[in-house]
Amino acid sequence: MILLIQLETIRGEKMAFQKRLKKLRNEKGVYQKELAKIIGVSRPTITQYESGQRKPDHETLSKIADYFDVSIDYLLGRTDERKSADKIKQALSDDEDLQEFWEQLSTREDLKLMFKQTKDLSPESIHRIIEIVKIIEDEERERHGG
Repeated sequence: MILLIQLETIRGEKMAFQKRLKKLRNEKGVYQKELAKIIGVSRPTITQYESGQRKPDHETLSKIADYFDVSIDYLLGRTDERKSADKIKQALSDDEDLQEFWEQLSTREDLKLMFKQTKDLSPESIHRIIEIVKIIEDEERERHGG
């Protein structure tokens, strides 16, 4: 029974990939030959991807995702969001401060590390961290005469 469910999942992802690849290629108006050249495979390989006869390796999957500016999860049918960041940006669209912070987060390794370190903490622990951050902000204001 478990094996059957796993096979259906694999088949579902395979089917989603072949449909999404063809859809993205058609949306962009790119021929199989052109896409093949761009990602470094043969045109028959693209045909096999789109017919479900073959699956790309991880490196090729990454190239396809990068070319079409979508996530690998979208290509595989695991999500309907073309890019996971799009969903976040949409959620932040009503708050300019959060939008600005999101843009900074993409370029600052220290902020990325902070979020990675806190992602599994309980709400109580996060609240304590917020209190500590407020104390640090107050100290910064005092030091800079604000």
